[in-house]
Amino acid sequence: MGEFIVSIAHTPAGEALALALALLSALAHALFGAINKGGADPFLNRGAINIAYGAMALPLALFVFPLPSPALWAALGATYLVHIVYEWFQAASFHRGAFTLVYPIARGTSPVATVAVALVLFNERLTLIQWLGLLLLSLSIYAFALANLRDRADGAPARAALISAILTALGTGVMIAVYTNVDAYGIRLADDPFTFLAWFYVLGGVGFPIIAAHRWRRMPSAMRPPVKDLAIRGFFGAIIAFISFGALMLATRLDKIGEAAALRETSIIFGAAIGVLIFKEKIDGLRIALIIAIAAGAVLIELG
Repeated sequence: MGEFIVSIAHTPAGEALALALALLSALAHALFGAINKGGADPFLNRGAINIAYGAMALPLALFVFPLPSPALWAALGATYLVHIVYEWFQAASFHRGAFTLVYPIARGTSPVATVAVALVLFNERLTLIQWLGLLLLSLSIYAFALANLRDRADGAPARAALISAILTALGTGVMIAVYTNVDAYGIRLADDPFTFLAWFYVLGGVGFPIIAAHRWRRMPSAMRPPVKDLAIRGFFGAIIAFISFGALMLATRLDKIGEAAALRETSIIFGAAIGVLIFKEKIDGLRIALIIAIAAGAVLIELG
């Protein structure tokens, strides 16, 4: 499978597969965000998810795929550190702010930042039409966050808490851009892209869980969630993480990094659909218009 991915990279077939993978990643990421935000504590949720996917990936890394080369080990070490910082920002934003506020801010920040970093590191350039689509997509996502903030039923949070939530969400978006480019470098460096993915998950299994374990020890016993609940959330979150991150990384191996990252942010559309269909949330005309604008931005990016 890895050889097939490499063989069709930057071909019309590769571009078509990259589009499908980016959209699959968007759907999976909307589900992943809901799992990570829900439950007792986002930090513990993330730790449980990482432990689960690290344990699942270890047999594959050891017995199915080849060991990384020294250069690939160095790239994996860099992505290990970057992801710990990203995962802290993400968990902190979920802890400090409403999901409907911090998630769109992070997702609206990351596409432009990702394209800017890819321009510097990989000399990847977008056409004028693609830039217009990217700005339309990002600004529409930001507007989605503002609409959610305006309509929150529980009233406006304290100013300091709101600023803290927004800043950590912005930090999350910037770190998404950093990890997308660092990981894209790593997966392009690997002869078999699945070698990179397998060892990425293994290393992630001993990354953020250290932070989660520290938080667990500091929590009063009465506030600690049942281990069984964390294990269940970790298992299902790990399955979705394989799809969400794996599909995105393969898309960056097949086609432009910026395009794949921008198309992934259509996860906002899937998130809104999940809210309406599963959680029976209401959606108004403004949000429908913004969803159409986000979709139009994604179309311009792909066809520009």
